[in-house]
Amino acid sequence: MASGDSQSTGRIAIIGAGYVADLYMSSLCAFPELEVVGVWDRDASRLAHFAAHWSLPALAGFEAVVEARPDIVLNLTNPSSHAAVTREALKAGFHVWSEKPLALDMDEASALAALAQERGLHLASAPCSVLGRAAQTLWRAVREGRVGRPRLVYAELDDDFVSSAPYRRWASASGAPWPAEDEFRTGCTLEHAGYYLSWLMAIFGPVRRVVGGAARCLDEDQTGAGHDAPDYASATLYFDRIVARLTCSIVARHDHRLRIFGDTGILEVDDAWANGAAVRVRRRHLVRRRLVNSPLARRVPWAGDGHPMVGRRGAASMNFALGVAEMMRAIAAGRSPRLAGDFALHLTEASLAMQGGGDHRLVTSFAAMEPMSW
Repeated sequence: MASGDSQSTGRIAIIGAGYVADLYMSSLCAFPELEVVGVWDRDASRLAHFAAHWSLPALAGFEAVVEARPDIVLNLTNPSSHAAVTREALKAGFHVWSEKPLALDMDEASALAALAQERGLHLASAPCSVLGRAAQTLWRAVREGRVGRPRLVYAELDDDFVSSAPYRRWASASGAPWPAEDEFRTGCTLEHAGYYLSWLMAIFGPVRRVVGGAARCLDEDQTGAGHDAPDYASATLYFDRIVARLTCSIVARHDHRLRIFGDTGILEVDDAWANGAAVRVRRRHLVRRRLVNSPLARRVPWAGDGHPMVGRRGAASMNFALGVAEMMRAIAAGRSPRLAGDFALHLTEASLAMQGGGDHRLVTSFAAMEPMSW
């Protein structure tokens, strides 16, 4: 919680009751100050199951969402519907938290950001793990100079050979199937790059240039065959004072490591999807005439008491409501949410540039983010 923020009750309406909505609900339960006033989904059966499972009011259409008068609309619809639903919510006068991606193209994302600004509203985008304990501890370790000046970052978001996984049997707490078609159609880069992109943006500032390559349907037999989105992308990200390489795939062996290489050692995190992942320092030494990276890594103490933790749900151990809670507190305190506005738009532009491949000089930027006060 930022200095000066207070625990204030906030009203949330959810649009979209699919797989990810259950992850949000289990996380929202960790914040008693947040009240979910209702949920709407165009699939009546899915809506009924979700509302019954979580004991929530099932809203009969967007008009009922408006009548519920939420402080924030939580847009958890399919990616192809994100922009349209966000636009309607903004036009109705509500702040919006959108699941990633904010939109599927930059013109649409820019138009949404402009609409929010015009209406005096906040528009924020997932992911929110940058507000979590692991990311904030890593950031503090960089600020404290634990490895000297950072020079280079390697970040991996490889999720193994997904087409061979039993994903047709994956289901959420209320019984929603894992949305395989949407995942493959949207692509692993737009779905996942933000988990580490947001960390790097918070720590090192805006991305100035993205140079990379992407490949489509390396696994021709996957359910997503024929979709335009790549199942592999790797890019070099140029910040003002550091360079990072970020790779996403659903083909390579599972690997969610992030390593920051500095003058005196390496900062390491093993899992982007765990708020409680350990942050470690591996020192570099001169032994006789050899340069040796220590085989032993020392854990960095947590950055403060942190935030409510949630148990593992599938592949993730993340509190999905950290961003919504921070957004609600920011609105109550009269400040801009950390993940809203320019930050969300820049994250979208960088993710789209990665997925598109080639050489992109980014046109968006954002002001420096404040660390969480804890």
